[in-house]
Amino acid sequence: MNLLALDPLLSGDIDLTIVLIVLLKVGIAFTFLLISVMLMVWFERKLISDMQNRIGPDVAGPWGILQTLADGIKLFFKEDLIPERADRFVFKLAPYLSLVPAFLVFAVVPIGGDFRNDAGGVVTWFGHQTLLQVADPPVGILFFLAMSSIAVYGVMLAGWSSGSKYPLLGAVRASAQMISYEAALGLAMATVFLMSGTLSTNGIVADQATWNWNAVTTGVVPFIIFLLAGTAELNRPPFDLVEAEQELVGGFHTEYSSLRFALFFLAEFMNVITMSAIAVTLFLGGPNGPILIESVAWLWPPLWFFAKVAVFLFTFVWLRATLPRFRYDQLMDLGWKMLIPAALGWFLLIAALNIGGDRGWPTWAVVGTGMVVGVLGYLALTGAIRKATLDRAGQDFEGVN
Repeated sequence: MNLLALDPLLSGDIDLTIVLIVLLKVGIAFTFLLISVMLMVWFERKLISDMQNRIGPDVAGPWGILQTLADGIKLFFKEDLIPERADRFVFKLAPYLSLVPAFLVFAVVPIGGDFRNDAGGVVTWFGHQTLLQVADPPVGILFFLAMSSIAVYGVMLAGWSSGSKYPLLGAVRASAQMISYEAALGLAMATVFLMSGTLSTNGIVADQATWNWNAVTTGVVPFIIFLLAGTAELNRPPFDLVEAEQELVGGFHTEYSSLRFALFFLAEFMNVITMSAIAVTLFLGGPNGPILIESVAWLWPPLWFFAKVAVFLFTFVWLRATLPRFRYDQLMDLGWKMLIPAALGWFLLIAALNIGGDRGWPTWAVVGTGMVVGVLGYLALTGAIRKATLDRAGQDFEGVN
């Protein structure tokens, strides 16, 4: 129970009412995610069609808003195919390894609550104080990273268990991409931990209650790195190397059909929503925002949270409609040679500034030393990359001769 004790609802004795409140929060979070996925699919198709001067979905429901529901029903009744050479148990398990982590991540995201005057986001439901999130473990962000790692297994096992070379190639490519960018993602998040002093999502939001959002206090760089790494982690354009023109197939889920394909599709869009929610929580104050009408003060934090998430969702769709797909070597170069060194260097700079502030070091001296070390590290890295490129080119030339 210690892992859940940050929620005041679970700090004392557990009775039936508390159990029912927890079940209610789980049901609300799950229902919200499902409805959000349905609306997100419609929003993406409609927005891209507008950007490309097309009509988009316009038949099922008003403005075609029920088109996603119609597609889901169609997939539900399609024939479920399992390849002859597939590992049947792993083949059936893989979609759930992708879907379940997406929901569990959203469980630690605070979507509302009053964070003014050190209130800590606490609200009162049925006579009990609680938080507007399913759970608030002290290691909430580490839990997010752990669930992201489990999702990699879903992708890898889906391709391997299909018994076909094309899904296997797509799974290897997607897994390498997700693992590579998870390093940059984690380093960008580590800067937030350093500033907030906590791993609790509720604590991180409470630390930003006075408009000192981490996107600004950390120097913007970790925020940009998080957005780039998060986009690659989600396999979203322009980093959607799972689906490549070389094969003209969907990648690791090529052999899936019916409901199991729908689960992968559901997990993909659910991950987009949860990644946007995590970005809002870490860098943009979560549900914090101005209370415009005090009589309905409880309503404004969820509205601000959903508005911020909607901006991220729009950005993801905008990138998909605008940018061409990267080559795989460009994708890996961006992650390993640019984002990871930049995230690590910025983390060390922020750590040095914090230590210098505690010990009375001049800020200019810390920043100047950091810039010198950064320039030297950049020159050493680019020199090593250039030498490796020339050596590889020389070996290729000798092989031709």
